[in-house]
Amino acid sequence: MQQQQYNKPLPYVHEETRPFWEGTKRHEVLIQRCKDCGKFRFYPRSTCIYCLSDNTEWVKVSGKAKVYSFTIAYRPARPAFADDAPYNVAIIELEEGIRMISNIVDCANEDIKVDMPVEVVFDDVTPEITLLKFKPVS
Repeated sequence: MQQQQYNKPLPYVHEETRPFWEGTKRHEVLIQRCKDCGKFRFYPRSTCIYCLSDNTEWVKVSGKAKVYSFTIAYRPARPAFADDAPYNVAIIELEEGIRMISNIVDCANEDIKVDMPVEVVFDDVTPEITLLKFKPVS
């Protein structure tokens, strides 16, 4: 997506999340996986939520997913989102089983459906931050 002035809140990047955000800048989706139990987890954290191991690796995944759930916001959560209303907020389930909150682009809000196949797109909102968004699979 094309970069322009971005006046919305940006994610806070810290040591546990830095590999994720560095991946998005390269237009890659990196997700943590526990080396001991093999399970993926999101959001990034130092300890596995399943077996409490701190033996973690970052794995590049395809970005193929489906809509798990969604809502349409008619009232913006913050003034910075006023021009976007109504906008969607979706819970996306990646093929690897983890879920994340994002937006669905290139699709009218009324056409979004639960279980709709989607794929990642990268929104380069600033030189430092690229956000993950999703679009319907064509």
